[in-house]
Amino acid sequence: MKRPFMTEEHEQLRKSVQKFLQKEAVPYIDDWEKEKQVPRSFWKKAAAQGLIAPSVEEKYGGIGADFGYAVVISEEFEKVASGIGGIGLHNDIVIPYIQSFGSDEQKERWLTKAVTGDMISAIAMTEPGTGSDLAAVQTTAIKKGDRYIINGEKTFITNGFSADFVIVVCKTDPPASPAHKGISLLVVEEGMPGFTRGKKLNKVGQHANDTSELIFEDVSVPAENLLGEEGKGFYYLMEKLQQERLMCSIQSVASVQKMIDITLAYVKERQAFGKRIGDFQNTQFNMAEMQTKATIGQTFVDRLIIEHMQGKNVVDEVSMAKWWTSDLAQEVAIQCMQFHGGYGYMEEYEIARRYRDVAVHSIYAGTNEIMKVIIAKNMGL
Repeated sequence: MKRPFMTEEHEQLRKSVQKFLQKEAVPYIDDWEKEKQVPRSFWKKAAAQGLIAPSVEEKYGGIGADFGYAVVISEEFEKVASGIGGIGLHNDIVIPYIQSFGSDEQKERWLTKAVTGDMISAIAMTEPGTGSDLAAVQTTAIKKGDRYIINGEKTFITNGFSADFVIVVCKTDPPASPAHKGISLLVVEEGMPGFTRGKKLNKVGQHANDTSELIFEDVSVPAENLLGEEGKGFYYLMEKLQQERLMCSIQSVASVQKMIDITLAYVKERQAFGKRIGDFQNTQFNMAEMQTKATIGQTFVDRLIIEHMQGKNVVDEVSMAKWWTSDLAQEVAIQCMQFHGGYGYMEEYEIARRYRDVAVHSIYAGTNEIMKVIIAKNMGL
């Protein structure tokens, strides 16, 4: 299917990324899953290929690439494994906050090392008692002189175990009313006293994606680590969530197509009752339905990519895409595993990992229920 925003340069990048991942990622996925972490050496290799934070301006070491680069890189990484998505979070979710709201000094300090793989980033929103309701965060950052003292806990933080700097969503004005007006973004760096990490969390899927708890006990952070203006954090989050949820949609559609491709190859070979599984009408109809839905999803997401690149506000449509494509990913994972029969339940078959990995797509970046709340609210309900 021809994709209107893709240029020859994007297609050349795709071939380059595929070649790189086949050599540097595919043979090691199982090891990374066991270690619950993608090694820093891989980040460095990816950086050498220009795959880390390519959107960063040239003066900070990036190449100033357009969003099409992010799409290609995200899709190709997703086709290999959802569990190596920490680079996507670094590239397309965390780094844009620094680009948009950071001072020149902050950009020089963090972006120059972020593009080389020398610094890995994370963003800490979720707390043990607070998920989608960001205005209800309990982590506090109380200003004392020229420093903020942070106390609180975060959980489910992607890249949390390996991050060199973390954008922490916290309350700098806890009594603020409404609550969202008291939220700010502070950057906590590795080595700051009182900043510790819990164990790598034992997740159902995406095992190679290091995820951990973060603990802040009287962490003293210089005021110069405040990102943007104090009290504006909630608005910054709302501004950037459009791209985060679009990235989730891009990954979900890529995963759907990959699962269909894996299963198509399997049903063409697997024999049952004297003929290929793919020769049964039930198989043909289900495969046709899945491919139709995948194409519809890709078409819709591609339209949103174009509008996002044009700077349009597509919050409603991105919310629609996020819930629909992530639900589709789970639907397709179940059907594709079913076509694999007992073998689909075996870890040595890729569809088993895919089945585990897509389960969280409907939860992160705002649950699908929250997506529907956003849509309904903007419908006037």
